[in-house]
Amino acid sequence: MDYKIIHQPEQKLFKTEVDGRTAFVQYRLLGDSFDIIHTIVPRPIEGRGVAAALVKAAYDYALANGMKPKATCSYAMRWLERHPELG
Repeated sequence: MDYKIIHQPEQKLFKTEVDGRTAFVQYRLLGDSFDIIHTIVPRPIEGRGVAAALVKAAYDYALANGMKPKATCSYAMRWLERHPELG
């Protein structure tokens, strides 16, 4: 499913709204690394690929801007393990 994902660089967030609920990933910049530190998806919208879409959008942004994808967040760590081409 395609979600309307909004980047809010001032807050270091990528977010989307699904069924009136806001899901987001929060990141930090560490030198040339782009580190996702939190992935938050409200329980009522879990299981729809929202977290994966947010993480992918964030890492696509990182790669397009010459940054290395990193993950402190456990979900993002597992996502990167499943996508070794980004590491």
